[in-house]
Amino acid sequence: MKLHEYQAKGVFADAGLPVPDSTLASTPDEVVAAADDIGYPVAIKAQVQVGGRGKAGGIELVDDAEEARAAAERIIGMDLKGLHVDRVLVEEAVDFVNELYVGVTMDRNEGKPVAMVSTQGGVNIEEVAAETPEAIAREHVDPAFGLQPYQARRAVYDAGVDREVAGDVASVLTTLYDLWAEKDATEIEVNPVMITSDGEVVCADAVMNIDDDALFRHPDLADMEDEAAEDDLEAKANEYGFDYVRLSGNVGIIGNGAGLVMTTLDLVDYYGGAPANFLDIGGGAKAERVANALDMVFADENVDSVVFNIFGGITRGDEVAKGINEALESFDEIPKKVVVRLAGTNAAEGMEILNTDLVTVESTLEDAVQRAVEYSEEEQ
Repeated sequence: MKLHEYQAKGVFADAGLPVPDSTLASTPDEVVAAADDIGYPVAIKAQVQVGGRGKAGGIELVDDAEEARAAAERIIGMDLKGLHVDRVLVEEAVDFVNELYVGVTMDRNEGKPVAMVSTQGGVNIEEVAAETPEAIAREHVDPAFGLQPYQARRAVYDAGVDREVAGDVASVLTTLYDLWAEKDATEIEVNPVMITSDGEVVCADAVMNIDDDALFRHPDLADMEDEAAEDDLEAKANEYGFDYVRLSGNVGIIGNGAGLVMTTLDLVDYYGGAPANFLDIGGGAKAERVANALDMVFADENVDSVVFNIFGGITRGDEVAKGINEALESFDEIPKKVVVRLAGTNAAEGMEILNTDLVTVESTLEDAVQRAVEYSEEEQ
């Protein structure tokens, strides 16, 4: 479960982390009232779970009520990277002189959590990791003992953080790790941690993702789940019981089994396409479930083509074919081009059942992915 920024900042504040004064608002009037109460200047920040909000026009700094209202009218209701903005966080602006990155996640290669610090905050940390990995100081943590004070200090010093604020930044890192462990988080980060001219350390952003399987241990976080759902598609995925992640591309992907779906995503990328989603319908999927999956992917306006990758074990190819037919035959006009690859249990029967007037059938996964990528490019 991904928390919204305002939700994560509430958790951070309860843990004693320094966060700016802020108020959630959903109308221009509420934005102006909140800004007047906080005091100008303020930042108005779209509450959607995507990176690069500022570059996309989802964050604005304003100096008075007139600017606040105008910014609210622009941001509330906007489409931000395919997501509808219905709420903004009105937040005290921070006059900073430096930006840092601080975070904790699981390093699966090492089998340990890793605490990270970088002086290149305020930018996409994935780009930093790919282009200048040496700019990120890392400390692997033994979960039996937790992040030790000397480790936090070493990460901060290795990153090159100014000694005047090093102690406070190390404290932020330690608190983040404690939250990561206590709340069963999969990822927790602040990007950026802002340093003011007075040497104050401020957590100006907040990312916190929670392991869904651990929510039963955290009823306070579980209560946030409905509001944390990013959009109608995520809500629909929860309703259908799908494992679903929305991505930024335009090739819709449906498969049965997480490994099969991940392989399909990798192939879409390999052949020059961009995945629009991860959607695992699970084993033993019946026709209705397959139809629901297609309904979900068709509902994503970013999707230009769909690749259906099914390898039958428990899942039967003929049931999948029935579901695809039922879903597509309900449309007067098929909204997206669909490519199907069936293999495994009852695949031959499924191929006979499929209405090839409605779908393109390919015998191999590679061919199916390439065809779906071609279709997506035709729609550009």
